[in-house]
Amino acid sequence: MLVSALLTSLGINSGLCVLFFTLYSILRKQPSNYEVYMPKLLAEGESNTSSIFNIERLIPSPDWVKTAWQLTEDDLLSSSGLDAVVFMRLINFSLRVFLFAGVIGVFVLLPINCSGNQLEYVDFTDLSNNSLDVFTISNVNNGSSKLWIHFVAVYLVTIFVCCLLYYEYKYISQRRIDYFLSSKPQPHQFTILVRSIPVSAGSGVSEKVDSFFREYHPSTYLSHIVVRRTNKLQSLINDAKKLYTRLIHLQSDPNQQKYKRSSCFGLFGRKVNLVDHYEKKLEDIEENVRMEQSEVSLAGEEVRSAFVSFKSRYGAAVALHLQQSTNPTHWVTEQAPEPHDVYWPFFSSSFLRRWISKLVVILACILLTVLFLIPVVVVQGLTNLNQLEVWFPFLTSVLTITFVSQVITGYLPSLILLLFLKIVPPVMEFLSSIQGFISNSDIQKSACSKVLWFTIWNIFFATVFSGSVLYKVSLFLDPKNIPSRLAVAVPAQASFFIAYVVTSGWTSTSSELFRIFPLLWSLIKRPFTDSRDTELEVPGIPYHSHTPRILFFVLLGITYFFLAPLILPFLLVYLCLGYIIYRNQFINVYAPQYETAGKFWPIVHNSMIFSLVLMHAIAIGIFSLKKLSLATTLVFPLPVLTLLFNEYCRKRFLPNFVAYPAESLIRKDRQDENDPTMPEFLDELISLYQDPALMPIHYSGNSDRLNSPLLSSVHQAEV
Repeated sequence: MLVSALLTSLGINSGLCVLFFTLYSILRKQPSNYEVYMPKLLAEGESNTSSIFNIERLIPSPDWVKTAWQLTEDDLLSSSGLDAVVFMRLINFSLRVFLFAGVIGVFVLLPINCSGNQLEYVDFTDLSNNSLDVFTISNVNNGSSKLWIHFVAVYLVTIFVCCLLYYEYKYISQRRIDYFLSSKPQPHQFTILVRSIPVSAGSGVSEKVDSFFREYHPSTYLSHIVVRRTNKLQSLINDAKKLYTRLIHLQSDPNQQKYKRSSCFGLFGRKVNLVDHYEKKLEDIEENVRMEQSEVSLAGEEVRSAFVSFKSRYGAAVALHLQQSTNPTHWVTEQAPEPHDVYWPFFSSSFLRRWISKLVVILACILLTVLFLIPVVVVQGLTNLNQLEVWFPFLTSVLTITFVSQVITGYLPSLILLLFLKIVPPVMEFLSSIQGFISNSDIQKSACSKVLWFTIWNIFFATVFSGSVLYKVSLFLDPKNIPSRLAVAVPAQASFFIAYVVTSGWTSTSSELFRIFPLLWSLIKRPFTDSRDTELEVPGIPYHSHTPRILFFVLLGITYFFLAPLILPFLLVYLCLGYIIYRNQFINVYAPQYETAGKFWPIVHNSMIFSLVLMHAIAIGIFSLKKLSLATTLVFPLPVLTLLFNEYCRKRFLPNFVAYPAESLIRKDRQDENDPTMPEFLDELISLYQDPALMPIHYSGNSDRLNSPLLSSVHQAEV
C-alpha cells in the first residue's frame, strides 16, 4: 500500500469522526433524543427534559468531554460497578503500554527503518508515492548492527508490559476484595445452585433437597427454591406487561381516543370502549397465566436443580467447595449468580441436551471460522491492485484513476472486514447462550473469549498468511516453521493493519458515541408509537464485543511496535478516543446489568501474555531472517520467562477471581452479626430466587385473587 492510500483512508475516517462528534454534540441536546443519548440519566431522574427551545441546542459544544474527563474511578465504581472500572483500566493500561512503546518506536525504531535500503530508499520529496513497507523493519539491511536496537526494544517492552500486568492484576485483585468487604449483603453471596439432584420414584425434588441439607448442613442451611420449567409462561407475561402499559396511558391521557371500531383495522363494525376492551383482555391473559402457572407447579415440571441459601457466606462457601456425595455426578454445586442475572431459559434444557449443545457450539464456531475466510480472501484481493485486475479485468481502466485506487486499497478493505465483524459478537453470544451457562454474565464472558480468539484467528492469522485453509492448519501443525513464516508474512501486512486501526478503531469508536443504530431505530418507530406506551430501557455495555476489539488492537500494537512502529500513533489516537467516549457512555448511557466484580480481567491478562509470546515468536523469525543469529538465540529466553511470569500470576492472583478467601468471608459474616437489618434480609432471601415467571401478576382490577403465591416450593429451615 502506498502512503497516499493510507492518507486517503486517514482523511475519510478523520472526517467521519469529526462528523460524528459534531452531530452528537447537537443531537444529544434535543429532548426527543434523550432516550438515545442519556437513557441512564433519564432512568435516574437526573436529566433536565425541558422542551423549551434554545438556540444553544443547535450549536456544537464540547462540554461533555470535560464532564467525561473529570469522572473519577470512585465515581465510576459507585455508578457503574467494578466491571466498568476494570474495563476503563484496560484502556488506561493500553495507553501506558503504547505511550512507552510509542516513544521507542516512533523516535528510535522508525528512523532506523527509514534509513535502511533493503527494499528501497525513502524519497522524502515524493513521500506520498512511497510504499509503507519502507517504514517497517523489512527495510533494514540484513545483518545490520542497527537491528540490535530492535532487539533491545523487544526486551524493554516485554519487561514494561509484564511489570504493568503484575501491578494491574494485584490492584484489581485487591480492589475486588475491597469491593466485597464494603458491599451490602448480596443474595448470591449466601446462595449456591445445586444440580443433578438424585430423586427416587415417588418423592419430589423439594423434599429431597430439604432433607439432604437439613441432615448434612444443619447449622447453616436456610432455605431452597426448586427450579421449574417456565419457558411457555414468559411470552404470556410479556403480553400482559405491554397491555397494562397501554391501558395505563390510555386512562391517564384525557385527549387520547377511547373508542375504536371492532373490525377491519378499526374502520368498520361497532364502536368498542378501549378501556373496557383492554381490561377484559388483560383479565383473560392473567387467567391464562394463572392456569399455566398451576400446570408448572406440578411435580412433573420440576427440574432437578435448586437454589439453596444459607445463613452465612462461609456456610455457602463450604457447601459450594465440598463434594456433597460419594457419587461426584450427584449434588453438583456452583456459585449462584445475582437473582436478576439468572438466565432462566437455561433450566429448560436437560443435561443431555446441554451436552449436545456444547458439541453443536464447537462445530458451529469451526464452521463460522471457515466461512469467514471468504470475506478475508476478498479483502486480501482488494489490497492488491494487480490481483484485482486479474479478478475483474473490466475494472482496469477505473483502477488507473488515482483516487479510486487509493480508496479501494486504503479504505474499502478495512470497511468490508468491519461490516462482516459486526455479526460476530451477537452470533457468539447466541452460541454461548445454548451452552448451559446459568447467568447472563457467564454467557457474556464465554462470548468475549469466543469473539477474541475468533478475531485473532480470522483477522490476524488469516490475513497475514495467504493460501488455503489447509495451509493455515499445516502451519500450526509444524511449530518449527512458525517463527520463520511469521517473520515473512506479518511485516508484509503492516500497511493493511494500520488502515484497519484507522477504520475499525477510530470510526467504530466514534460511532459508539453517535449511537447510529439506536438513533435510526428511534426515528423509525417514533411516528408509529407513543413514547409513553413503551418502557424506557437502559442498555448495558456489551463487554463481549467491546473488550475483544480493544484486546485485538493491543495485540496489533505489541506485535507491530518493532516491526512497523508507524502503527503506534494511530493506536494512541484510538485509545484516547475510547478513553473519553466510554467514560461518557458510562455516565449517560450504560447501566450495569450484572456485576462480576472484575472477572473479565483474567481474560485480559491471558490475551496480553499471548500477545507477548506471539511478538517473541515473530522476533525470533525476524532476527533469523535478517541474519542476526546471536539475537535470535538471545530472544529464546523471553517467551519462557513470560510464561513463567504468567504461571506465577495464575497462582498468586487467579484464585481471588474464582472465590473469595475464608478470611474475607468470615470477616464479613462477623460484621453482619451487628447489622440489625440482617434478619429482614434473610427473610427476603427465601423468595429472591423465585422464577419471575412464577410470581403472581395483578395488573387487572379484578386480580386480587391472583396475589397469593402459587407454589409451596420455598422451604425455610428452623432457626
